[in-house]
Amino acid sequence: MTGWQVSGYRPVRQLGAGASGRVDLAVHDATGTPVAIKYLTGGIGADPAFRTAFRAEARLLAGIDDPHVSRLYEYVESPGGAAIVMELVNGVSLRQMLRAHGPTTPESALCVLKGSLAGLGAAHARGVVHRDYKPENVLVTAEGTSKLADFGIAMPVGESSGVSVTGTPRYMAPEQWTGAPASPACDIYAATATFYECLTGRPPFDGRDLITLRQQHARAPIPTEPAPVPVHDLLRHGMAKQPAERPQPAQVFLALLERMAADAYGQRWEERGLRELARRAALLAALFPFPDGTGGATSLASTAFGEGSGRWTWRRSGRARAALVGGGLAAALLLGGAGLAYAGRDEPLPAAGPAAPEAPTEPTGTPSASAVAPPTPAAGTTPTPTPPVAPAATTAAPEPAGTPTTTTTTSAPASPSAPPSTSAAPADTVAPSVGRVAADPTGLDPRGCPYGPTSSTISAVVSDDRTAAGKLRVSFRYTLDGRTTEVAMASGGRGSFRGVLGDLPRPATSTRIPVRVVAVDEAGNASPEGSPVHVTLYPSCTPG
Repeated sequence: MTGWQVSGYRPVRQLGAGASGRVDLAVHDATGTPVAIKYLTGGIGADPAFRTAFRAEARLLAGIDDPHVSRLYEYVESPGGAAIVMELVNGVSLRQMLRAHGPTTPESALCVLKGSLAGLGAAHARGVVHRDYKPENVLVTAEGTSKLADFGIAMPVGESSGVSVTGTPRYMAPEQWTGAPASPACDIYAATATFYECLTGRPPFDGRDLITLRQQHARAPIPTEPAPVPVHDLLRHGMAKQPAERPQPAQVFLALLERMAADAYGQRWEERGLRELARRAALLAALFPFPDGTGGATSLASTAFGEGSGRWTWRRSGRARAALVGGGLAAALLLGGAGLAYAGRDEPLPAAGPAAPEAPTEPTGTPSASAVAPPTPAAGTTPTPTPPVAPAATTAAPEPAGTPTTTTTTSAPASPSAPPSTSAAPADTVAPSVGRVAADPTGLDPRGCPYGPTSSTISAVVSDDRTAAGKLRVSFRYTLDGRTTEVAMASGGRGSFRGVLGDLPRPATSTRIPVRVVAVDEAGNASPEGSPVHVTLYPSCTPG
């Protein structure tokens, strides 16, 4: 662990990391309480927009005090960085459990949903909508109980995210795809979709691109058949297409669940469900922050908030429980003219476009921040797939860069008098390889600003097995306000290429622009699309 650290805590080890932050296991010096500290990474921590979002997450969490929600102890902000000190839950994520053991029993799935509804209900009562409920954000303890974590994109009830669309697509309610104001109904939908995955081992909808997933959530019938018959009504109510048709508030849905569970599985359904969850968690004990089951401590109750020192403090009494908090804030992508936030460290979801051979993926996979979001169709229109990233010379998918091509020919032996045979060189099917991509600077003022930078140099290192660097066609692409722009990059020798991103219009809010480099060789092979480099466009000018 390197870089700035919160004083008063002894770091133990890193629990996870993402594009925008890391999570460390630490111990409070004064009380011995183990905690999870969520740090913003240096570059993003210097971004005022991301600091504002990080601070907002702390404000929202500070108002929630419920045993089914991972608590906030302290928020710290200083010139060196920003961090949230969280309760440490000694357990594993529901995602880890599903991947390791597959579907749960109906009683266990009902226990997860019950705990989730209790936690969401506590958040909603404080005016907070989670907006990113999914198996990664549910933590299961050694006792089989569950806690809700990671409020990285939470918002107050009724607040609009403007042009941005946020969430994880496999669990997003139909209205969430349209950027509707934050509503408890979208959390109810996501919790029910996760309940379905507990029962069946896969999300309710499995579209292979964003347009298909959006259509499935909005129009496809709720897939109750793979689930046990007694829970069909819960699925239909919780995943109703119209928000008003879902049971609200969460306590109403919780009462419905308990009546159904008792009728279908008997009065001791919860005891059996928790016992099974505890058994499954125990099989993954090696992944616990404290595998031996220890890690608690007692601290005296005290509450103190202070902004003058740049440090807010909230300490609680009682035995500190555990925590394996997922890594980092959600990273934003552009969805046409809107921002689509995906939680990090998930499996990729391909963008809409021409079909190509795919490697098998796990059915429980969820989209990640590295996915390229296609344009959002306007209401009442038929969405059309985005064009492919670059033209392909053949209908076959190119092999990964650097993969050797081997051709084996078997023929009858030539007679002594026959002339030696000749064979043509194998076709060029290897795509160029794009190496390190960088942007300098990574923050821009809009056009017309007199002091701050208004352009950024995008650089990349590109190589190919046959085409000389000078004959490669290299460009970068970015999407802003729903329009995708391609900019040619010039060769700087030794495989380096440069281009300029700049003179951009003033956005309504800080906008994080993903920039991707694509290279095409003389045979028409296009490089595979890699992870983007991000440039933040600010809505105001740097003061002079």
